[in-house]
Amino acid sequence: MRQTLAALSILTFGALLPASAQTATQVVHFQVNAINRIGVSGTPSLSVTMATAGSAPASAVSSDNSFAVTTNQTNAKISASLSAAMPQGVTLSVDLGAPQGASTAGLQPLGTTPVDLVTSISRVRASGLSLTYQLDAAPDAGVVSEDTRVVTYTITAGA
Repeated sequence: MRQTLAALSILTFGALLPASAQTATQVVHFQVNAINRIGVSGTPSLSVTMATAGSAPASAVSSDNSFAVTTNQTNAKISASLSAAMPQGVTLSVDLGAPQGASTAGLQPLGTTPVDLVTSISRVRASGLSLTYQLDAAPDAGVVSEDTRVVTYTITAGA
């Protein structure tokens, strides 16, 4: 019985004491930098092979390509340029589909000077967007052996 009374008095006395708690604080620094990213996929290969008599050669089209874009800025744009000029009489054009809220310029011929393709891109992440290439050759281009060009896509922040 004495042991029970002793145990009860310790429990009662202990319950009357304030609980002791320990805390710690830490300052966390953070920031979100400007993010402007574009990626492309597909393996475009274009050959102009046909023409109707009396007409320009038929365009070659590659539409099994796509692109993805992520930006946390407003009014960004995508432009593209070629690594070198196309041969005389040969034109490589590209058409990018626009993510929601943006505007596409439609099919645009490419050269060594950047051309705006999609504008008004704001705070978006999108993938599987259409990317179509078109190759046109005028009769005066003659026969052009297989060659390549690097297309450089650039996304830049808006003003």
